[in-house]
Amino acid sequence: MSDEVKPAAASPEYQTAHIPEKGRRDSAALEGINANINARISNPLKGLTREELFKRVDELVDSQGMQEDRELLKKGALVAQDPENYKAIQGEYALDATETEWLELEVTHKWRVPKMLYMTIITCSIGAAVQGWDQEGSNGANLSFPKQFGIGDPNADRDTFLVGLINSAPYIGSALIGCWCSDPLNNYFGRRGTIFISAIFCLLTPIGGALTQNWEQLLATRLLLGIGMGIKASTVPIFAAENSPAAIRGALVMTWQMWTAFGILLGVTANLVVGKVGDIAWRLQVGSAFIPAIPLTLLILFCPESPRWYMKKNRYKEALHSLVRLRNHKIQATRDLIAIDAQLQLEREAIGGSTYIRRFIELFTIPRVRRATLASFVVMIAQQMCGINIIAFYSSTVFKEAGTDDFNALLASFGFGLVNFIFAWPAIWTIDTFGRRSLLLFTFPNMAWTLLAAGLCTLIPGQGGAHVGLVALFVYLFAAFYSPGEGPVPFTYSAEVFPLSHREVGMAWAVSTCLFWAAVLSITFPKILASLHVIGAFCLYAGFNVVAFFMIWLWLPETKQRTLEELDYVFGLPTSKFIKYNVEVWLPWFIQRWVFFRKNAVLKPLYHFESGHTSSAEAIVKSDQGHTEYAETKEPTEVGDKSTSATGAETHPAAGDTKAL
Repeated sequence: MSDEVKPAAASPEYQTAHIPEKGRRDSAALEGINANINARISNPLKGLTREELFKRVDELVDSQGMQEDRELLKKGALVAQDPENYKAIQGEYALDATETEWLELEVTHKWRVPKMLYMTIITCSIGAAVQGWDQEGSNGANLSFPKQFGIGDPNADRDTFLVGLINSAPYIGSALIGCWCSDPLNNYFGRRGTIFISAIFCLLTPIGGALTQNWEQLLATRLLLGIGMGIKASTVPIFAAENSPAAIRGALVMTWQMWTAFGILLGVTANLVVGKVGDIAWRLQVGSAFIPAIPLTLLILFCPESPRWYMKKNRYKEALHSLVRLRNHKIQATRDLIAIDAQLQLEREAIGGSTYIRRFIELFTIPRVRRATLASFVVMIAQQMCGINIIAFYSSTVFKEAGTDDFNALLASFGFGLVNFIFAWPAIWTIDTFGRRSLLLFTFPNMAWTLLAAGLCTLIPGQGGAHVGLVALFVYLFAAFYSPGEGPVPFTYSAEVFPLSHREVGMAWAVSTCLFWAAVLSITFPKILASLHVIGAFCLYAGFNVVAFFMIWLWLPETKQRTLEELDYVFGLPTSKFIKYNVEVWLPWFIQRWVFFRKNAVLKPLYHFESGHTSSAEAIVKSDQGHTEYAETKEPTEVGDKSTSATGAETHPAAGDTKAL
């Protein structure tokens, strides 16, 4: 099965520009995308004369039958070529007052976006709520379904394993089947069609789970639920990322986590509401997860398809139509179309088209893609290492183990769900200001000490009272640190980092990593809890938080406020150069600034943005000896010089983007 893009009825010049001949490789593209040793973030249109730029537009227009948009596309191309200086465009293609106003508002009022974009994000948010509710249904059900199905003996290894297996079944189904179905489904049905298919799974399987008569049937329905969850989790963040402007992409895509947290809150609320209805309580807790799948199934049909998916399928006219619906003005839509197309040409030149199997292999063989694969692996496995899911899956069991009754355990779990949701809100503002990497570096140490404290509180003599209260307090503090940090970042980050050619299979890899280790955690935690008790389990995961912190520090580049196309250059930087920068430049600066509190400490930036103007920050330059050194900035600031992305968004190019939190 091949995705290779071949223009229909394209001119020979357009074919040459868009689909390289076999074996032909543009050296600049290869250096910029696969071996960006100078950490340059380049605009592919920079340096073209107006005649050359318009020739590209004409070839695109003629090959795609977009003649009615020719002049506006030329305007958009001029803006895309030099996003900061659009007011300086002269002649017949000078922007009118309305066009200029909307480009200004994009920076000064970045949240003023069309209703259709908000509808898309709301729909994606409902998809996330389905995910949260699905995983939370088993939390309360754990207190009763094992006894009904004859697998409730906590001292029997077989029963403990089966309870863990049933809890982990959605993650097994996701990791082994669902995630890997997303690439071919996206190829044939697009982002919207794939989400619709996943919604059908998530609508029917909870109802089936509620009607099961033995543990084998419950296991089967939860495995099928996992297929839908995996398809959805691999597609919804991509859909949100590809439809969102760069300046607020992180905030919009992170709604996946915020509304997953809301789904968890709804799940624990449903568990609490039906907690005292008797033997059928667990059936209602499992089955209620079908409710949010209903609006998801309906609303996704009215959302615009991803313009980048249309462009990948060589359907540029439909891509422009989607962009017009997702942007405030057509000048923004045409600018984005031309900018995306220019970078896609470089991706095809450096990476090319391939089959599904080859794309999977290339996740580990093409340097630019391999670095994204490593980064997504780190951020996803860190979500399981931090310990959030031992709370999400087993909080009721943990609180009962700490010395309370069934209903109070459900009540304490409701408190966890509420804190998890409330503290997800700050990430809307922090994820695109402090950045993804900085949030993680701040929150992991705090998650470590709160888990450790929660475990140690179980040593307080007696049952209930202060004993349970303090355990709950530190669990809630743990959730408060998790929700604006490791909560929203993994799915947001993984949806961004892969090039369009490998985005579906890359996201499948990332989500599969996350959910596979969630399955491992879910299977093993009952045994860990039985062997080590709450204190041992929490201390173990506190240690995992420390390990995850160093993994993130070494291997996770910042992506905030970069367009998806600019990230090709961020991940073009060799991993060894990135680690060297963190050890030799970032760490000494951090010690000087935040340990010794020296306000004059300056962080020399890692990335250098090449746009239509000369940046005051030369980031990494090659010396005559061929090694890498860090140049001085002309006008140093506390976090490095600012630069502007292709969408006009202000960015900090430093590797950590680490303003103090």
